[in-house]
Amino acid sequence: MGLPGIRKRGGSASKRARQVKHPVSQNDRISVFLELADAYRLTNSTHEAAKIMQDAINEFSGTPEEVRITVANADLALNRGDVEHALTMLRNVKPEMSYYVQAREKMAEIYLHHRKDKRLYASCYRELLDKHPSPHTALLLGDAYMSIQEPEKAIEVYEQAMKRNPRDSSLASKIGQALVKTHQYGKAINYYESAMKNGGQPFMRHDLGELLLKLRQYAKAEKILTQALEHDPSNDLAVMVDDVKLLILLAKVQEKNGKLENGLLALTKARDMQARVLKRVQVEQPDSLPTHKAQASSICAQIGKHHSDQREYDKAIKLYKEALVYTDSDGKAMLEVARLYLLQDDMDACQHQLVQLLQSETENDAATVMMADLMFRKGEYDQATFHFQQLLERSPDHYEAMEKLVDLLRRAGKLEDVPRYLEMAESSSAKATVEPGYNYCKALYEWHTGKPNDALKHFNMARKDSDWGQKAIQNMIEICINPDNNTLGGETFETMADDMSSAAEKADSEQMAARTADKLVRELKPQPGSDKHVMLENYVLMATKSKTNIEKALSSFMEMATSERENIGALLGVATAYMMMKQTPRARNQLKRIVRMNWVAPDAEEYEKSWLLLADVYIQSGKYDMATELLKKCLQHNKSCCKAYEYMGFIMEKEQSYKDASTNYEHAWKFSNKSSPTIGKKQ
Repeated sequence: MGLPGIRKRGGSASKRARQVKHPVSQNDRISVFLELADAYRLTNSTHEAAKIMQDAINEFSGTPEEVRITVANADLALNRGDVEHALTMLRNVKPEMSYYVQAREKMAEIYLHHRKDKRLYASCYRELLDKHPSPHTALLLGDAYMSIQEPEKAIEVYEQAMKRNPRDSSLASKIGQALVKTHQYGKAINYYESAMKNGGQPFMRHDLGELLLKLRQYAKAEKILTQALEHDPSNDLAVMVDDVKLLILLAKVQEKNGKLENGLLALTKARDMQARVLKRVQVEQPDSLPTHKAQASSICAQIGKHHSDQREYDKAIKLYKEALVYTDSDGKAMLEVARLYLLQDDMDACQHQLVQLLQSETENDAATVMMADLMFRKGEYDQATFHFQQLLERSPDHYEAMEKLVDLLRRAGKLEDVPRYLEMAESSSAKATVEPGYNYCKALYEWHTGKPNDALKHFNMARKDSDWGQKAIQNMIEICINPDNNTLGGETFETMADDMSSAAEKADSEQMAARTADKLVRELKPQPGSDKHVMLENYVLMATKSKTNIEKALSSFMEMATSERENIGALLGVATAYMMMKQTPRARNQLKRIVRMNWVAPDAEEYEKSWLLLADVYIQSGKYDMATELLKKCLQHNKSCCKAYEYMGFIMEKEQSYKDASTNYEHAWKFSNKSSPTIGKKQ
């Protein structure tokens, strides 16, 4: 405030001389007062701010700029919580005064955000249009109606303004947006097209393209956007910025229309042009540099996603890393790089990326889940469990983490710990028991503790959900096919049926379950890059026990195994089909191929089933040592594997090591949740 020329009143003759020599405009002088008062306000120095504001009132009272001080003073009153005083000051600003528009806008803001009165909010802008009719005030009133969800009134205002300014493309755009909000899509399209004929700006074509994309009129949207981009090369910065937006939208339209390569080409052009924009913006518009960097990062991420979807992981990683050059703290891009490293089985690179991310975002749930998943894949179960437990302590309803924790605790032989986390979720929300995610996790627990009927009930409650439904249906099908968790195709325990059930009743039950599974299969939606639905269809066919259906399933499995040589699920399917057809040597050859492969977490279930089935084959041929080795591998990766303990007990019994047999049967009884009479009577 001591700068020459800021204060006019008082001061020495030498200061006044300097003020004349270096004059400061009245507008700039007021700005200094107001900026200082605002700085004090923002630092909660209310007394100092009020003092500076009073100095400004004394200094500029009676000048045309006095109203600026009134508007700023209203902000200060609001900061003190004196809403009525702020409104009183603003009401005293008359229509003929300068800054009347700003005063009315401030009043409207107070009515909306402090008084929560939409009627008075809109009335400020209506009064403004009445006193100062202009395209600008008409836009303000229309925008006000849009902000309080009254698009019909907004359309009326915009259309009246449009009659006075028929070539104003921004008004046509506003009308189009309002019409879209009221679902008058046909009329909105007509407005956009009419505006473009009158020489509308490129953003009009962008808005129309977005609307056509929403309406799934992909061909028309592509034509509109392509036409907008058909112009001579330009070095005009505004044109380049508009072209980038058009290219991004064009890529989205082409991708939706199944033209993936064209979409990638459009994004590549957008990326190159955005690089040129960034060079210019650094010099010409440095304030907008962060926005344009974020745009460049987004484009790189979209190209990276395209490569990721095509399983071109190296290219995808390169693009996501380029995105991080523009926005080095982008958690989503960092997480995506980690995910891609995980898909490539590059555990160390994945862990390095996640550690960096969790250092900057300690409570990033997605990163915590991935870190725990990584620890699981590395066989560090305690570390994996720790990460999931930490996450569930702060977010008990994080059901994605709970799903993985249930599996981890099963593999660690600690399923008895699961109810604690289910209870935490119930305590955190009264609606937890009807949440699809909760029911899915509850069903997993029931399934793994030998309660298939209870599991089916809870899976069924998640069955219609968009996130959990497909996985729930898959698990329901598996339960229908194999409710007792037997070794499909195995022969060792084939003759050990429950005494209370006749063979005929069991066959009827199996056929009924197969029919239910067949109905559920029809609800499955094929997922890109996954053949799970085909495998389940084949298992449903085999569950009918019909030779024709088993041969049909075998043919399908063999086709899958031929196209992808290390498809473990397909190889297991082939082996299971051969076992059902009593072609044991052929089944054994397929299972031996799986045994030679390295265990990976995503295929853990298939490995376990394969080892159990091959162990069954070896037991039937008296090769107990080879069977035991496989069963130990099962228990190494899943300490709750009831069937492995049962096979071990059977082997020990055959070898007349009755104490060891009893111990293994005891473990099998425990991990079946004491639900299998066949095991129970052997203890």
